[in-house]
Amino acid sequence: MTDIDLTNRPEKSSANQAGVLLVYDKQCPLCDNYCQLVRVRESAGELVLVDARENSAVMQEITAAGLDIDQGMVLKMRGQIYYGAEAMHVLSLLSTRSGIFNRINFQVFRSRWLSRVLYPIFRTFRNLFLKARGVTKINNLDLPANDRF
Repeated sequence: MTDIDLTNRPEKSSANQAGVLLVYDKQCPLCDNYCQLVRVRESAGELVLVDARENSAVMQEITAAGLDIDQGMVLKMRGQIYYGAEAMHVLSLLSTRSGIFNRINFQVFRSRWLSRVLYPIFRTFRNLFLKARGVTKINNLDLPANDRF
């Protein structure tokens, strides 16, 4: 399990106002529903949803780090970036246990090992779903011939 200290949080400054950033593809209904349903504990800070299709400082940071947003969501908290399965794992540890969705999310993704096993399966299903819907990739890394799922 990832150790995340939620008790020793720095005071909010203008650079830290965002709290917890969750960067995902808002054009993906599966991703959007997940992100709308997930809740984090108050001690983690405010959860801010960021559409990866919009130009933002955090998307520039993700691209500079060489992370392909089409292959994994990103969670940014206290300057640390978590990607893909690790983002889901950390998000589950930060989540509240209120509501059936958040309880299931916690039970499934609290295990780093299970997150690493399940995330690629869910991502494959998502990619097939988006391909069937004709959704284009974000292609934040500007890879050639990488505009369709």
